[in-house]
Amino acid sequence: MIRNSFLRTLTRASLVVLFPFSAADKIFNWKQAIKQAKSGPAPFANAAPELLLAGIAVEAITPICIVTGRRDREAAALLAGFCASTALLYHPFWTHDDLFSKGKSTGREELWEFLKNFGLVGGLMFVALDDRRAGTSSPQQPYDTSIAAGGRRE
Repeated sequence: MIRNSFLRTLTRASLVVLFPFSAADKIFNWKQAIKQAKSGPAPFANAAPELLLAGIAVEAITPICIVTGRRDREAAALLAGFCASTALLYHPFWTHDDLFSKGKSTGREELWEFLKNFGLVGGLMFVALDDRRAGTSSPQQPYDTSIAAGGRRE
């Protein structure tokens, strides 16, 4: 847990900065976003507008929660699920024959996008699994701070 509130906010903002811009891009480039959403697996392609609206809501709302600390763990878990599902549904690098080819490779491009999404999942799970007690003076605090403060362990 990051105890310095400025660094905590900066770290969380850095983790989620791309999502509001992605939501705005989907809104301003709706036709292209629908086309991309329809490129996914068949059951999801049929519900492209509804899924796109849900995705926009997730990308617009969860970063605010994560940065402000309001329902941040729930928001981070939701956003992590969103990133994992978009990686699996829209970046299937394993379906391309050119993954190990020299030069330009669609499979490799999809692999990097897939891995970036799962990198975000890892960072978001740090927020989702954050133990609030670590930075408080609660009697349930899991760390013995008396030693760090110069006290003696008894």
